[in-house]
Amino acid sequence: MTDQKSTNDVQIVEQLAKSVKQIKQEIAKVIIGQDQVVNDLLVSLLSRGHCLLVGVPGLAKTLLIKTLSEVLDLKFSRIQFTPDLMPSDITGTEIIDEDPVTKKRIFRFIQGPVFANIILADEINRTPPKTQSALLEAMQEHKVTAAGVTRTLEEPFFVLATQNPIEQEGTYPLPEAQLDRFMFNLWLDYPSFKEEIEIIKSTTSDYKAELKKVLSSNELINFQNLIKRVPVAENVIEFAVNFVNNTRPTINNQHSFIKEHVAWGAGPRASQYLILAAKTKAVMEGRFTPAIDDVKTFLIPVLRHRIIPNFSAEAEGINSVEIIKKLI
Repeated sequence: MTDQKSTNDVQIVEQLAKSVKQIKQEIAKVIIGQDQVVNDLLVSLLSRGHCLLVGVPGLAKTLLIKTLSEVLDLKFSRIQFTPDLMPSDITGTEIIDEDPVTKKRIFRFIQGPVFANIILADEINRTPPKTQSALLEAMQEHKVTAAGVTRTLEEPFFVLATQNPIEQEGTYPLPEAQLDRFMFNLWLDYPSFKEEIEIIKSTTSDYKAELKKVLSSNELINFQNLIKRVPVAENVIEFAVNFVNNTRPTINNQHSFIKEHVAWGAGPRASQYLILAAKTKAVMEGRFTPAIDDVKTFLIPVLRHRIIPNFSAEAEGINSVEIIKKLI
């Protein structure tokens, strides 16, 4: 029975590597460049994580997420976060409905946009903390409590939030508790000169890409379950946990610059996501177990938003990415 399961897993690994290649080919019909971001998005999706995309306006953050949802045969929902958005605008609300036969008035729940497979939370830092927190339970528990009733969200469930780093006026920075719910914090860079030429050519003509559906929800869930079964060597786990431990300014920390520049280090969730990401990367490349180099690939996207520099670091212009690079 075990041999049969192992054989099936080998076939699923091969199928996953093939599907990932097809997804990237379909996304490339619309999105030019941003290969690393696309790869990290797929890693997060297969790991059952959530992503925060940060970048200046016009870098196709929203288009990238919308394209991903079109390539996957999943229900997509977009929430535009604004200062007047209420929690019920996300989770849903009860309305009074009249039964046409009995004429009795009853409460009926209208599902909010969070009841989908892929959620695009556009400009999440534009809404107050009360509304931001409406996503917390959904992201962590995959459940929503509305009108005193807890409702389970349909799997797979994936939240992709975008954030504009420039305009800070009228924005509400995400609390650390909510930032920690995101597996990756991905920064989008400007395209290269050649990529920008290709972007202008494709977006100023009548070209319209025809996207093919690559994965269904059941296939995606099977792939996500496979990631959990991937074995990891003890030394790989020890490397991830040791690195995360070294980000914490504790008494036992041997790195003096961490004690001098870090207010709060990363928690255990960072170690979990590093190992999940490493496992997913290995499987996406057709390998059956991750190496330490796979963990190193994700140190910055996993830890960037989990290390809080102190006043001393901010005064010297030292950010979390520089702290991570110094630790590496």
